[in-house]
Amino acid sequence: MAAYSAVISLLQTLDQRNIQELFHDHTAKTLDPLHATAQYFQHVLENISKSSRFDHEKIKSLEEKIRVAVSYAEDAVEMKISQIITSLSWTFGILQHHDLLPVVEKMDTTKKQVMEILSHDADQLLELSGNSLIDTSSTSYPMLEDDIVHGLDDDLEIIINRLTGRSRDLEIVTISGMGGIGKTTLARKAYDHLAIRYHHFDILAWVTISQEFRVRNVLLEALRCISKQAIRVNAKDYDKMDDSELADLVQKNLKHRRYLVVVDDIWSTGVWDSIRGIFPDCNNKSRILLTTRETEVAIYANTSIPHKMNLLSLANGWKLLCDKVFGPKHDYPPELEEIGKEIVGKCQGLPLTILVIAGHLSKMTRTLEGWKDVAQNLSEIIASHPDKCLGVLGLSYHHLPNRLKPCFLSMSGFPEDFQIESCILIQLWIAEGFIRMSAGNCRSLEEVAIDYLEDLISRNLIQVRKRRFNGETKACGIHDLLRELCLIEAEMTNHMHVQRTHPTLPTQKHNARRFSFQTEFYSDDDCWKLLPPFSRSIYLISQLNLPFPNHIKLLGILPIPRFFLVSTQHGEFLSRFNLLRVLVIFNIDVNVDAEFPSFPLVITKLFHLRFLQFPFNGNMPESISELQNLQTLICNGYTSLPGKIWMMKNLRYIRLEGPSYLPSPRIERLVTGMQNLEELSNVCYDSCTKEVFSGIPNIKRLIIRVPFLCKYYSPNRLIDMSILRKLEALKFLKKLPWSGRVIISVRSVPTSLKRLSLSKCNHFVWADISSTVMMLPNLEELKLKLCRILNDEWRLSDEDKFKSLKLLLLSHLNLERLEARSDNFPNLKRLVLKMCYRLQEIPTDFGEISTLESIELHDCTATAEDSAREIVQEQEDMGNNSLKVYIHNSPGE
Repeated sequence: MAAYSAVISLLQTLDQRNIQELFHDHTAKTLDPLHATAQYFQHVLENISKSSRFDHEKIKSLEEKIRVAVSYAEDAVEMKISQIITSLSWTFGILQHHDLLPVVEKMDTTKKQVMEILSHDADQLLELSGNSLIDTSSTSYPMLEDDIVHGLDDDLEIIINRLTGRSRDLEIVTISGMGGIGKTTLARKAYDHLAIRYHHFDILAWVTISQEFRVRNVLLEALRCISKQAIRVNAKDYDKMDDSELADLVQKNLKHRRYLVVVDDIWSTGVWDSIRGIFPDCNNKSRILLTTRETEVAIYANTSIPHKMNLLSLANGWKLLCDKVFGPKHDYPPELEEIGKEIVGKCQGLPLTILVIAGHLSKMTRTLEGWKDVAQNLSEIIASHPDKCLGVLGLSYHHLPNRLKPCFLSMSGFPEDFQIESCILIQLWIAEGFIRMSAGNCRSLEEVAIDYLEDLISRNLIQVRKRRFNGETKACGIHDLLRELCLIEAEMTNHMHVQRTHPTLPTQKHNARRFSFQTEFYSDDDCWKLLPPFSRSIYLISQLNLPFPNHIKLLGILPIPRFFLVSTQHGEFLSRFNLLRVLVIFNIDVNVDAEFPSFPLVITKLFHLRFLQFPFNGNMPESISELQNLQTLICNGYTSLPGKIWMMKNLRYIRLEGPSYLPSPRIERLVTGMQNLEELSNVCYDSCTKEVFSGIPNIKRLIIRVPFLCKYYSPNRLIDMSILRKLEALKFLKKLPWSGRVIISVRSVPTSLKRLSLSKCNHFVWADISSTVMMLPNLEELKLKLCRILNDEWRLSDEDKFKSLKLLLLSHLNLERLEARSDNFPNLKRLVLKMCYRLQEIPTDFGEISTLESIELHDCTATAEDSAREIVQEQEDMGNNSLKVYIHNSPGE
């Protein structure tokens, strides 16, 4: 909701620590009534949605009045801050008392109008805060991938039989059904089925057909999947190929191999015609699995009868609802069963609708009146739109707490089928001003934002795409139908304007403050000049697959097929947006190089910028330190950071593409260090000194890289991390043309460490690893990849115990023998071995680890595979069926 997010944003601006220093004392006191009025608006907005005494139109009118007034106030305050910062004379820049009088008067006038709208119900409304319909103590149950939709077992068996049938011809197996019925879920279950993934097919590929269909994207998606299994060209060369060359490459890699390709969400016969010829028929039992909402397309693509998915029965629908709301034991009040089944019946068996309603019900108090209210609101919407669930999704959205609505609507800023890392999404929410801690709350903004994300996931409004081993959300996305709802609501509430097609010249200026351009190319300067100067966020997301003549001038940048070029003629354009908080420029096609040849200095004048992501190679200028409000810096390129970056005390997150140099803090009076920095990715080995670490004492996640040519690399130099007492995740990646021993000292690794990953570290000895890791009481994950080991045996004594280790991953190691007992890994859950070509066997005693859930082998020796099978068989003979073994070998191995 734009009004609520505007209020929270204003309060954050007024709560800035340095605002009292910037303003004259008398003027600073004038800010107090602004703060009080904003808090009043926040209270009204948080409680008005819990009352049914106002009609929808009255609420919309009230919200719009608040949004306009609050936005005007924040514009004025931030504009004055910019003037103070950029003025030549501090005295000239002081904000005077009379400058704020019009703002205060407008806020007061709006407050009186709001109170008039609330009328005699205002006092009662303000008392509603203790009578919320939302029960925050109710238990939420995470959605498990294997239990998304009930009633799929029979469907899955049919699809598996068709995919593994005897016919040697290339067969197209189709799944059809309405949107949200579970077609993609069924296809994914088949795709991930053990018989399919590990035994029947040599190559598997998954491509998703978005509504903005392009053959090139399908080819690139297929190649990305194939490149993990068999590929004949460097992935970096894709952008140099035209579509016919890419198609030829796909065919060459599929030919003479038994493959399964899933084509997900295809909607027209024309699209099928344009991609059908890509997949060769080699008379070897290859298959294509196609999902579509259109029965006509399914029949057209396959002469046999399509597999049409049916809606859930009332029994299965009720079981699904109970699982999500009450948990697996179905412990629910008996009086809710009748109304619950009525709700399920009104969902008409559509799984997505049931899941969304279940997410809504799980957040409500379990009362008959509350459930009857849900059933009453659902009836007309679902009855009038049997083939859609936007109405139902809209209900779920409108019942969200106001604090979650801006976070949900932010998903409209990303393209269809887009997957975003949760850590970046959280930083965006913070930068946008969506996250605000309540008084007395000692938790960090990140912790609050994580709760918001998990809340939206539990309500089935945001989907988990990747999870870490410990259950944390690594990447997330949103369902197409929910994204459509996002787009509608974001446009209606002026939360964000999203441009999905080639823009034409608008007839009037936009009123939104956030803009996302998701087109293949952008419009001319006249369109961009219609963006309001008070814009807060601009997202530029492009495929950049352009013919050379399509040069578009954008924010002073001229994109052509492979590069962003700075246009000196239009370089001042970006300076119009001096209130900008978020600037995101990135390319969703990872195979296309896009970069700034030089850092656009105009960016350093955007004082209010909090989140900056852009492609750039080179030395970052010292003037970057002028961005004193910057919290997140993501540079998709190779760069070196300037010394003055240590003056940026608000930085929380720095991600760099390659090994990047970070100089030691200069001994200057103004240098305070980056005390708030929690993540630093790809810092160069040269920079890992005690002086540097002393400037980032609160870092939690650190990635250290040794570049191919490292000027100051010393094979035996100790990296002392003892000062990093909050470090939880450490990755060390080394790329050297020569060998060098890596020494990890027990004294230097903080005991707070939970995840440790070493890649391409040559000539370490197992004694170093054992003595170090065993002294880390909180370590849960250990990953060793592409490491050359001095001794080929790892022997653990009875005293060697990895007490907290849950995941052990060994990849591309020259390890021949592993001697260990179950007591050495008392809490291990997952053992993963990848391309350990010399390891002869897995210790039999690993079967005695009571917590062990899986053993996974990828391209290992036959004797190691046999030992894994023997361990599992022995446990099954003893009645233990919880331990699973997964074995996968690449084609030709």
